[in-house]
Amino acid sequence: MTGAPDGPPPAGESLSRTVVQPDKRALLNRVRRIEGQVAGLAAMLDNDRYCLDILTQVSAVKSALDGLAVQLLANHADGCLRRAIGASEADGDAAIAEVMEVIRRMIR
Repeated sequence: MTGAPDGPPPAGESLSRTVVQPDKRALLNRVRRIEGQVAGLAAMLDNDRYCLDILTQVSAVKSALDGLAVQLLANHADGCLRRAIGASEADGDAAIAEVMEVIRRMIR
């Protein structure tokens, strides 16, 4: 990712940063499609659609969100994580611990 400060913050501080996302337009397009899918869910509920059709749409939304998350994780690994690992062993360890915590939350 471009635009990120050099290296992670001191131990105990969050590694969260404001960065310029690579492929920002593609990511925003994905989010807009997901918004459309969620709006479709609301319409399906409002129109009393068949439960299994609604559940199929819920599954599609979850899959789309997972795809977005995987792309963001790949961007993070290719940019922020790579830089942190290159900065120092301690910085790399902190960055890896942070990304592993995010992955743990994602797979729950």
